[in-house]
Amino acid sequence: MIARAELDSLHDELYVLACAVDDVRRDLDAAGTNASAPELREMVEWLLVAAIPLRDRELAPPDDAGAQRP
Repeated sequence: MIARAELDSLHDELYVLACAVDDVRRDLDAAGTNASAPELREMVEWLLVAAIPLRDRELAPPDDAGAQRP
């Protein structure tokens, strides 16, 4: 089990990533084939800013308080 605060934080980080994906998809669609290298770099950087916290996240090990003992 994970703590409620940890679950809320994970949910927040997933929301940020979802927003970044939506933003980049919208920007790519708007630019079509005319996106410049700096614009593409900015899009990738936004995705990385949103994704790196999830990549670096370490969930606490499960609490064995509810585990049954033989």
